[in-house]
Amino acid sequence: MDTLLQAWNALWTVPHIRAWLTVGWIAYLVWLGVWIVLQKREPAATLSWLVSLAALPYIGFLIYHVFGPQKITRHRLRRARARVELPGDEPDHNPDSAELARLGHAITGLPPSTAHRVELLVDGQATYAALLDAVRGAHHHVHLEYYIYQPDQTGQALRDALVERARAGVKVRLLLDAVGSSKTPTSFFRKLTDAGGELSWFHPMHFGRIWERPWLNLRTHRKIVVVDGRIGFAGGINITDEENEGLRADAYRDLHLRLEGDVVRGLQMVFVEDWAYATGKRAFLGELAESMPEPSPGPVAAQVITSGPDSDWEAIHRLHVGAIHAARQRVWLVTPYFVPGEAAKMALTSAAFAGIDVRLLVPRQSDSRLVTFAARSYFDTLLAAGVKVYEYGPRMLHTKALLVDDDVCMIGSANFDSRSFRLNFEICLLFRDASVAAELARLIEHEFANAPRVREERPRPLLRTRLPEAFARLLSPLL
Repeated sequence: MDTLLQAWNALWTVPHIRAWLTVGWIAYLVWLGVWIVLQKREPAATLSWLVSLAALPYIGFLIYHVFGPQKITRHRLRRARARVELPGDEPDHNPDSAELARLGHAITGLPPSTAHRVELLVDGQATYAALLDAVRGAHHHVHLEYYIYQPDQTGQALRDALVERARAGVKVRLLLDAVGSSKTPTSFFRKLTDAGGELSWFHPMHFGRIWERPWLNLRTHRKIVVVDGRIGFAGGINITDEENEGLRADAYRDLHLRLEGDVVRGLQMVFVEDWAYATGKRAFLGELAESMPEPSPGPVAAQVITSGPDSDWEAIHRLHVGAIHAARQRVWLVTPYFVPGEAAKMALTSAAFAGIDVRLLVPRQSDSRLVTFAARSYFDTLLAAGVKVYEYGPRMLHTKALLVDDDVCMIGSANFDSRSFRLNFEICLLFRDASVAAELARLIEHEFANAPRVREERPRPLLRTRLPEAFARLLSPLL
């Protein structure tokens, strides 16, 4: 290392070499700066990238190439062509929340729908039991899309159930994120593919192709299962022992949904679009449409909301902010990762200033210390506005839910941060129903018993809290 430094110092003392290096560095800054500015991201994020990469001559290009924001107009067009128009229905709207439904429909193209049954599944053990029961009862098809699928005991149990159904002639299609499920080799699913099931990977990375930007950030964070077009699952729970409290005492605390009714058509549409995009296969669509149950409106107003980097409209973000602004009595937000943008922070604090019961429930310690520090950097502002902040402690809280008043709630895969709102492909369910909202309220109230409230006068030593939080806050636009 000393030899390299001596060689560099000697090279830097040569006048014309120093001049060329200076010109090269300036050219690099101009070129990289133009590239970043043309992305037209938020000014704070743009400036963060510019300042960070200016200090890393040439290496900064590689960092931005791999980790920087990416627009996928070409892919967005392909996804639009892949969309499958499965039949849907338009229920009568609740006047108090019709604007949210119209907003979601306009941005995503997925209409308001209904459900006959909505079951809130707390934690992995209940979710996996319900999932295995539904899979074992499949007759025509099982469609699955997951961010994380681990080759552990939980993953093996689901794989074996899928293998059994595939051997019975049920069509099994499994779409996994190439990064989130990177620990699971393709060979783990050989029994499934040998039985006739299909496996595909979402956005596999191509680091060997210099001319292509690897899709490191643009992941499918969705958790979708559709069984025979009749039963659907969505929410925050992946396929891993880390979320199975029956196997691990420290398993994540999480929330998932089991759905029946016409809203499952929306889940089917999203999966089919993602599958066609990832594989290019569309020949099965006619057969699939014929196998769907006849529309049958149910009593629960429900709507699938999606977002991803193939759209500039940030549908889930907009629905969260819109719902908060529409609140009249309460806003209860549960999220494992809380890194809000200005619009979301303004909505929460404005609601609190207006006297609305605004509560934020986050984990005391998430699985990322950086994100934990970043989240806590916002607490002072929230507390000063009157927001009640709680930190859940027994286990890692992984639930993603928003409850507004007594009849509106959102549950899904999206965290309350820029990565979920802008970079990941996410899915949420919007419910405009008092019974679903009441059940979610009971669940959240139960969590408050294990979540001490954060106080303004809490001890905050400089080196252990304030300084790390301040530095993490600087990186918030990049998280």
